[in-house]
Amino acid sequence: MAAPGGRLGSLKLGEYRCELPGDANGPVGLRQPDEDFSVRLNSTYAVGATTGTYLLTGDMVVMTSGPKRGQRFHRLSQNFLRKQDGAGQDTTLRCIRLAPNRG
Repeated sequence: MAAPGGRLGSLKLGEYRCELPGDANGPVGLRQPDEDFSVRLNSTYAVGATTGTYLLTGDMVVMTSGPKRGQRFHRLSQNFLRKQDGAGQDTTLRCIRLAPNRG
């Protein structure tokens, strides 16, 4: 049975880099390193050395503890999140999972 809000899930592991959109006259994205985080095992994430937990239901991610506690993200694809504001609307801040090195 699905949980309220949708199926429970987990994000793909890895580093998520966050940025604001650029413009046609400059870079495509404007990095926001203070927003970056990494997703780890067992629905945990890290910002530097500090960890927290998240809950993914359907396409909504809620940071439930740690440095990003209370922040919400809309999962648009397996590798792309859009931060939401306090009213639950998507903002322009996007967080994209880096492709793993295949060296």
